[in-house]
Amino acid sequence: MNPLRIFQLFIVLLICNISSGQEKGVYKLKSSKVTFSSFSAQELIHASSNQLKGLIDPDKKTFVFSIDVISFMGFNSELQREHFNENYMETPVYPTATYLGKIIEDIDLQKNGEYNVRAKGKFKIHGVEQERIIKTQIICKDGTIVIHSLFNVLLSEHNIKIPRIVNNKISNNINITVDAIFVRST
Repeated sequence: MNPLRIFQLFIVLLICNISSGQEKGVYKLKSSKVTFSSFSAQELIHASSNQLKGLIDPDKKTFVFSIDVISFMGFNSELQREHFNENYMETPVYPTATYLGKIIEDIDLQKNGEYNVRAKGKFKIHGVEQERIIKTQIICKDGTIVIHSLFNVLLSEHNIKIPRIVNNKISNNINITVDAIFVRST
């Protein structure tokens, strides 16, 4: 079985376990918005999704995130969205982007406070996995964890090819913003 499919199955099973109450103390995603922007000489491309899936284990300071690439909306045109999914991201072959890892700093995520941390883990897009450290702001308050992160992804690091004809319209450096609210699983 394809390793990506195994990982997707793991995420689904983990989320199902949490939903059924088998994993106590883990925080599950309540709401989210993931946005990407490409600023190039000729065009701004901007899209977002509220379909992020994720879990945080505050005791182990581990996390897992997954998003279906096809869930991004808001392109300049439907044709642009179609090209994004079929020609660049190849969503039929690579349907999911994932990030799983651990929070580096020694913080207590069950204690109210605001923290600037680094998340270290495996970031996988377009079938290419890269180890990444991503700076993240975390606010913990009364059983809720709010995260905000802003980082860049280089398309070339994930073998996403941009044809010469549109090279001036799509930046190799994509800005990503993640905002998410987690609640304790009961």
